[in-house]
Amino acid sequence: MKKKILIINGHPNRESFNFGIAATYQDGAEESGAEVRSINIADLNFNPNLQFGYQKRTELEPDLLQAWEDILWAEHLVWVHPVWWGGLPAIMKGFIDRLFLPGFAFQYRENSLFWDKLLKGKSARIITTLDQPGWYYALVYGRPSVNQLKRSTLLFCGISPVKVTYIGIIKTSDTTKRNKWLYKIKQLGQKLG
Repeated sequence: MKKKILIINGHPNRESFNFGIAATYQDGAEESGAEVRSINIADLNFNPNLQFGYQKRTELEPDLLQAWEDILWAEHLVWVHPVWWGGLPAIMKGFIDRLFLPGFAFQYRENSLFWDKLLKGKSARIITTLDQPGWYYALVYGRPSVNQLKRSTLLFCGISPVKVTYIGIIKTSDTTKRNKWLYKIKQLGQKLG
């Protein structure tokens, strides 16, 4: 049976290296026989503001409803994004805020500190681009974007395991270096991980 993979690209710029990463991962996964769908968050028509928090439900726009169907369909989620100011791009954060809701991705238990994880059985990979080495981002800054996406979102909702690939230093990279990274990304796609 074909593995079902969903690639979620959080970079708002179609000319970014992140789009090349997403396309290369998809090529590798499809070569290995996976069924692949993709979401470019910047292409979706939705309000990224969770205006009422969890106090009042805001109806999901058609693009978000389709994105949620794709997330439910997938066995493996691949998140591609740059690190900006230590965190996720605003449009990606809004996507998560609007979709990963109680009753969808998790459910709080009544009169309890605990919750039910509603996305169990899925795995994920985060591919993040940086303007610093990955080890420096982890050592000096504590990798806040990874903590937010991996620990506070994906693991919180039951997605496990979640693996991380750091790509950087982007701003000083040349074509040769970027081609090496893309080769590595294609191999990840071929391994369906």
